[in-house]
Amino acid sequence: MNEISGKFDQHDMKIAVVVADFNDTVTRQLKDGAVNTLIKFGLSSDQINVYHVPGAFEIPFTVKRLLASGKFDGIMTLGAVIKGDMDHYDLICQNVTSAIMQLNLQGEVPVTFGLLTTDNIEQAMQRAGLKMGNEGASTAQSLLEMVSLNRQLTD
Repeated sequence: MNEISGKFDQHDMKIAVVVADFNDTVTRQLKDGAVNTLIKFGLSSDQINVYHVPGAFEIPFTVKRLLASGKFDGIMTLGAVIKGDMDHYDLICQNVTSAIMQLNLQGEVPVTFGLLTTDNIEQAMQRAGLKMGNEGASTAQSLLEMVSLNRQLTD
């Protein structure tokens, strides 16, 4: 029996992190958690490229361009859409989620989803590292495992 798992080899791995700057207090924590996790698992800062976009809506465009470049083994998306008084909250969440999923399915490298969708800033901060772990760190670890699995599947 052959078992294939996402245990990874970081050798020559190149990772892109796309982070939305809107709700910067939250997304900065997500980015720091993600980058620290990548480094903890053996990547050097030269293997990590961080791309800042204005908001969550701009993430899919950037991911599409990064996929087309062929330069990366994996792409991570990070952002925070906080409901508050936003009338377009549901539209942004649904459309960005759908676009990222489609890019993940159509691309040759994995794209992980680290977009927080919360009712308020307190919930977002909890998921950005205060009490409930850091979603950026979790997304980074998932990406490393998926990159490794993708490499095994294409060997």
